[in-house]
Amino acid sequence: MAAANTDVETEYWVKRLSSGWRSATLGNGDLVKAQYVQLGQELQSGLERMKEVYQSIPLLLQVYITKIHVTVAQTYLDNNEGKRICWKICLLNAAVYAAWKFKRFQPFMNLRFMHHPLSGMSYTLLTSMFSHRSLPHLLFNCLALESFGAAAVHYFSKEQAKHQPDQLEATPKWHFLAFYTSAGLFAGLVSHIISTKWRYPRIIAQALSTSKAATATTATAAGAASTAVASTAAKASAGEILPSLGASGAIYACVTLTALAFPETEIALFIPPTFPIPIQWGVGGMLMIDIIGVARGWRVLDHWAHLGGAAFGIFYYVYGPEFWSNLRENIEDMEDDADAS
Repeated sequence: MAAANTDVETEYWVKRLSSGWRSATLGNGDLVKAQYVQLGQELQSGLERMKEVYQSIPLLLQVYITKIHVTVAQTYLDNNEGKRICWKICLLNAAVYAAWKFKRFQPFMNLRFMHHPLSGMSYTLLTSMFSHRSLPHLLFNCLALESFGAAAVHYFSKEQAKHQPDQLEATPKWHFLAFYTSAGLFAGLVSHIISTKWRYPRIIAQALSTSKAATATTATAAGAASTAVASTAAKASAGEILPSLGASGAIYACVTLTALAFPETEIALFIPPTFPIPIQWGVGGMLMIDIIGVARGWRVLDHWAHLGGAAFGIFYYVYGPEFWSNLRENIEDMEDDADAS
């Protein structure tokens, strides 16, 4: 779907510009410039509509509102599309976070926006990606996404530019959204498999071993022992297999992809402030912490999801851009065949 949407938008902009284009060929940069102009016009129209809405309020208040609107609109316009996409994802994360703050919604949020590995629900692998219960968790992930997500978008654009003019791309947003969602799902799936195929069987085995001493020969005693085993396993799994939420797995994929795509980059923490270090050192340190966390069984963070996301980012750096280009080409061929028939 993401590749098809990219083809549709690209075809629209190519047709729109081709009629009045004086140059021999169109490039991705030309398509981006045309969209920038249209976005500026849309933001200007939005400002005019807003002025009509608050005409009845005091003039001084109108001035302040207009100033805020212009500042936000200009910042949005001046930044690249990568940051705009990441800001939209952060707004969605913030909306889900706000829903957590309403007590009446919390039973629903616990059920639908956290992934419980033993619940039997698969769609929560997706919804939990956009769910954050604590403000520090939300802010840290959004800050990381704005930096590394935008860098990933820039890398996708740079790689795709190698295929022009044979294959143009009006926008990298669908490519990034497909990458980001796939990375989050893969990271969650890794954590899910570890919980259900490794941790849970060990919990059952331990519960069975502790119940052997209480095994009796009568049917009643056997039933009681079976019930005790089930109760023990349920209690143990509740403490060992915790529900997961957050975008960390998808962001880890952005981080490792950025480290490989731009190895000369330096990074520094915003909170707490730190000195810049080479990105590969920083990413290596993060992965080492997660490996130690897995080995020692730490439960504060979902280290398996982090490592799954990091692995996806590495894999996508190697194979992703070429796969994306081939996918778009295949879709274009299918559409041409359908038109011909």
